[in-house]
Formats: sequence, structure tokens, C-alpha cells
Amino acid sequence: MKVLIAGLGSVGQRHARNLRASCGAGVEILAYRVRGLPQVITDTMTIDDTVTVEAACGIRSFASLDEALAERPDAVMICNPNSLHLQTAMAAAHAGCHLFIEKPLSHTGDGVDDLIAVVERQRLVATVGYQLRCHPALARARALLCQGAIGPLRSVRAEFGEYLPLAHPYEDYRQSYAARADLGGGVILCYIHEFDYLTWWFGLPQRVTTTGGRLGQLEIDVEDTAITVMDYRFADRDVIVELHLSFLTRPAARTCRIEGDHGVIEVDLNAPSLTMTTAAGAVERQTFDGFKRNQLFVDELSHFMTAMAGGHAPMVPLREAARSLRVALAARESLALGQAVTLS
Repeated sequence: MKVLIAGLGSVGQRHARNLRASCGAGVEILAYRVRGLPQVITDTMTIDDTVTVEAACGIRSFASLDEALAERPDAVMICNPNSLHLQTAMAAAHAGCHLFIEKPLSHTGDGVDDLIAVVERQRLVATVGYQLRCHPALARARALLCQGAIGPLRSVRAEFGEYLPLAHPYEDYRQSYAARADLGGGVILCYIHEFDYLTWWFGLPQRVTTTGGRLGQLEIDVEDTAITVMDYRFADRDVIVELHLSFLTRPAARTCRIEGDHGVIEVDLNAPSLTMTTAAGAVERQTFDGFKRNQLFVDELSHFMTAMAGGHAPMVPLREAARSLRVALAARESLALGQAVTLS
């Protein structure tokens, strides 16, 4: 098997390591690189400059996407900046390659339907890297919701915040894709994982309202804070889902609290842990000892490889990824307009 990785920043290098670890010599890894920075970015976000990334993972690199695609890879993993995802995916799809696209699917809605049409016409496997769907605490919370463990829903409050300069300490945060509008940055699109799992659980909201903006002192030209309220209606009752996203939060926090008529589920994704408290006061707490974040990437890669082999459908089909992108873009539109955006 031959896999091309477009972009060898931190997540591209992580995928390369996981590919090599899972497939050994059974995979030839190619890379399309623009900056071509030689250093290795480790799993702990530090730099190892004693070896090049090509030597560490056995990679052949190309400076031209056309030249890399001429090597006829079986699959392309798209890990370059957000603003380049769609055009790279379209080129790879036209070349007949299966697609693993890092989140988000794109930074706008333009061309998304065209990409889906090409993928479906050519019967390609395509997925987006929403690895939180593999998170054991979120998977347990979803199972409890499906069982009706806390009764009819009343409200949900999710949060993801960390301090942007500490997220990738190996680089100047001001040059990162997250900090730059021209690369598709901003807290809404960079932290779109939260929009994805909420849409995975609850579907498309009726209406989205976002406040926030660039509220801190970071040297960026994108929003650093977004507080989004999503209005749902389930079984003839209104349900409010709140999502707080921030590049300014210290210490980092990543949580979700789900309230129902018969109890509350609280998830801490960083711990990770899940606590369910019934209305009568009974408490069930589950911790996920030994959990390592890299396992999320290993699991999503395994899903993709199995889907390519015909074992099952992709974990996150493009049409599902397009739906969560639609909600995130509605949040961004609401922030820009200062008014609610209706979706359904």
C-alpha cells in the first residue's frame, strides 16, 4: 500500500508514525510538503532535531502535489492548513485516491458538494478526522443517552478551552494556521471537534446564535472566543445546547454536562472521566485509566484502513462531516452578523 500525506506538521507526522507502527514495511509513505521543515515534532509537542522526519518515518517527500500524485498513491491523508483541505482533496479524488481529511472538511462551504459528488461517483472511501468519536468517555455518554439513562433532555453545556501559545509550544503561535484568517484559522473551525460530536449526538439544530470575537491580547486576526447557543426541539420540547470555545483558557478545560429530567451526565475529556448522577442522588463514576490521546488517532486510522479494505463504511462519511461544518459555519456567520442563523 502507498499513502501520501499532504502536510507534515504535528498531526501529519503523528499519522506517519502511526502508519509506520501499524503497517511496518507494508506501507510506502510519501509526503507533499511546502515548507519542508526537517525537524521531528514528537507526540509531546517538542522538537527532536537529531533526525529528519523523512529518516525517522521512512518518507519520500515531494514539493509538488502533481508529482506526488503521479506516484499513484492508494490514499491521501490531507493534513495541510484548513484553507487548503478542499482543493487538495479534490485533486486527490480526481486522481482516484481514497481520502482521509483532517478536520475541518473545509474553511467554507464552497465546493463541498462537488467533492462529495466526485467521491461518490468514483466510489472512493473518504472520511474526516473527527477522532473524538473514538473517545471512550464520549462513546460511553452517547451510549447512556441512547439508553435514555437520564430521561428526556433538558440542556447541554460543552466547553473546550486552552491557551493558544501553549497548544503547539514548538512554534510561534502567531504563524500557526489557528491564528491566521488566510489559513482558515479561528477558534470555531480549529475546535470544530466539539461541533462534530454534538451534531453526531443531536443532529442539526434549528437555530444557531454566537457571540464572542477577538477578546484577548493575542496577536492573531481571528476570533479567540466563541459562545454558541444551538436551539433544538425534541419530542415537543425545546432543548438548549451551549458550546464555549476559547483560545484564552488557562488551565485547559474540555468538558460536557448533559441534563435530563432524571439525572445529569458530566464528562471530562482531559481526565478522562464520566459521572452520572440520578435525580435521586445515586452517583456512578467511571474513569478511563491508562487512556493515551494517541490512541484516538490510532483508532481513527484503523477505521479508515478497514474501510479501504471494504470492511465497513467510513466512521465519518463526508455527508456527516459536511453537516457539522454547516453548523460551525453558521456559528461563524452569526458571530459576524450579530444575529441568529436559522438552519432548519
